[in-house]
Amino acid sequence: MQDNGRYHATLGQQRFSFKSLVELLARASPERSGDQLAGVAAESAQERIAARMALADLPLQRFLEEPLIPYEDDEVTRLIMDSHDRDAFRPVAHLTVGEFRDWLLRYEVDAATLRALAPGLTPEMVAAVSKLMRNQDLILVASKARVETRFRNTIGAPATLAVRLQPNHPTDDPTGIAASILDGLLHGAGDATVGINPATDNVDSYITLTRLMDELRQAYAIPMQSCVLAHVTTALEAVDQGAPVDLIFQSIAGTEAANRAFGIDLALLQQAHDAGRSLGRGTVGQNLMYFETGQGSALSADAHHGVDQQTCEARAHAVARAFDPLLVNTVVGFIGPEYLYDGKQIIRAGLEDHFCGKLLGLPMGCDVCYTNHAEADQDDMDILLTVLTAAGCNFVMGVPGADDIMLSYQSTSFHDANYVRQLLGKTPAPEFRQWLQAMEVLDEQGRLLSPQAGRGLLKHAERLAAGAAGYLPQ
Repeated sequence: MQDNGRYHATLGQQRFSFKSLVELLARASPERSGDQLAGVAAESAQERIAARMALADLPLQRFLEEPLIPYEDDEVTRLIMDSHDRDAFRPVAHLTVGEFRDWLLRYEVDAATLRALAPGLTPEMVAAVSKLMRNQDLILVASKARVETRFRNTIGAPATLAVRLQPNHPTDDPTGIAASILDGLLHGAGDATVGINPATDNVDSYITLTRLMDELRQAYAIPMQSCVLAHVTTALEAVDQGAPVDLIFQSIAGTEAANRAFGIDLALLQQAHDAGRSLGRGTVGQNLMYFETGQGSALSADAHHGVDQQTCEARAHAVARAFDPLLVNTVVGFIGPEYLYDGKQIIRAGLEDHFCGKLLGLPMGCDVCYTNHAEADQDDMDILLTVLTAAGCNFVMGVPGADDIMLSYQSTSFHDANYVRQLLGKTPAPEFRQWLQAMEVLDEQGRLLSPQAGRGLLKHAERLAAGAAGYLPQ
């Protein structure tokens, strides 16, 4: 219940009060180290339950009346409010947050219903309802939401799971990168993108890596898109110099101040989006932005305005939604235990982020990952990978050996992606699958050919190595 600007709930003989919507959402969040570090978490399990009781009774309409960060102070808030589609919101406008949870779980609420609803939802609404859900609720509802995007292949098609092939190298060595790309292609990875995190963020290195991947793509007629994950300003300079840029990447956050810490604002993202579109490099579509997010980024920049980290993350999804991206992924355990302490918190955060993004209409993937100083291990990642795929996650990472030797964190391997594709009946993106079959990497049933997998690629392996060598310093 709410009166005089305060939110209340009674649990047993104790009455709890929450002074604002910001505080109510933070206290209702599942336990996580980042909110405790920020001093916004519930002080007890009882307070957390009381906050959820008050939140369940809150009308969804309230989020349109009480912005968490003032409209005049934050361009992300202005984006959320100005782009809200009241007609799309109408089917659920009369519901409370608790009633919205029950509505989402109804049988008749299907992919088409959720697709039509997405423009009418704000990130605060979806963050709020997620706080009332068990993990199984997050999985079930997200599995009903399907978002398809296209550049040179179709990401998010039914019964598919794409993989970002991540061939990072600590010195950006072209031969090492090419070897990892070949390894990934032979395991059916690369349909989401072949995306390199460069060791050095400069224009020359960006252009070299972009040309390497583009020549590889053309040599083998691969229906894929490439990406160098440098700052968006580096991509803009490369476009100006005529580089063959496919996807444009940027890390984003859920507040104006946090985005400023990343060196960006909405106008810069719009400039990058327009520059990428002007190249017209897509063949089956023109979704070309690739965004990465992650709980804790606003807090680490001291730019969270007292908002809990999961709600800040959902607000980052509103930024992504404005630019029709091909790919959005939450790098769920990358920052470290200061924000997500252990495997339990990482699993929960991954499911929340995927759920919120899908409800907002985003093509969500996840970097199922952790740092070596977190209380997590690969068994936790096996669980998260499996439940996210069951929830309809669009794509995951493919890192050689699951160990990124440049970024020094643990992710998922090519083998992990094949495990979950086999377990849950998923295949690569349809155009990419046809190419893999033509290269004799997959059979007609979509299974990896072994032990002579990829004869169509392997017979040209020396050519691939020679091509990469052409990018080495002479």
